[in-house]
Amino acid sequence: MTSDTCQPWRRPVTTLRPMVDFSEGLVDRFLRASAGFEQRLGAVRPEHWAGPTPCSAWNVRQLVNHMTRGNLGYVGLLRGGSGAEFLRLRDADALDADPVGAYLRSVQECAEAFAAPGAFERVLDYPLGKVSGRQALAVRTTDTVVHTWDLARAVGADETLDGELVAWIDDFLEEIYAGLAETPTAAETTHRFFAAPGGALAPGASRQERLLHRMGRAG
Repeated sequence: MTSDTCQPWRRPVTTLRPMVDFSEGLVDRFLRASAGFEQRLGAVRPEHWAGPTPCSAWNVRQLVNHMTRGNLGYVGLLRGGSGAEFLRLRDADALDADPVGAYLRSVQECAEAFAAPGAFERVLDYPLGKVSGRQALAVRTTDTVVHTWDLARAVGADETLDGELVAWIDDFLEEIYAGLAETPTAAETTHRFFAAPGGALAPGASRQERLLHRMGRAG
């Protein structure tokens, strides 16, 4: 009499999804996203600055200030600043008389800060929860891509976003916002920081359309 408990154990054959680090090439992605925003910024004419944007609380100048101040705010967090300070300075004017130059300088400062050795491993006091520098820059990059569409829509520029960046966000959205108190991926979010999706998404929607819908934009 034999027992199958004595048969040699063999590891079951499984198909594993390759492990991909969502932060691979992240500083370059941030710069690429920022270049897209810069391109639309070049289409802003004097009469646009006071005009509306898809972000109902901001005109074009306020949107550009939000992006500029946001970059500087993330640098502040990386240097040990508090989430409370980040929010306090969120709407403070960072553009002065040179909105384009101020934005470009903020991009350079943010990229250099996060490219520094050890920056990705630091723990930041982000307003929605403690995050690593790595995750913070992923959130910042995503925000930049979405607001690029906002600026394009506001000034009548090309609304087609960088396909590689859209695909990256679509693939890693859960990881980018993991653990935060409010996220665009959670059904129970309060929508204090993220706009609520409106209406149903059309069948066969593109990745860009899915992203914009998730972020509360009507593409």
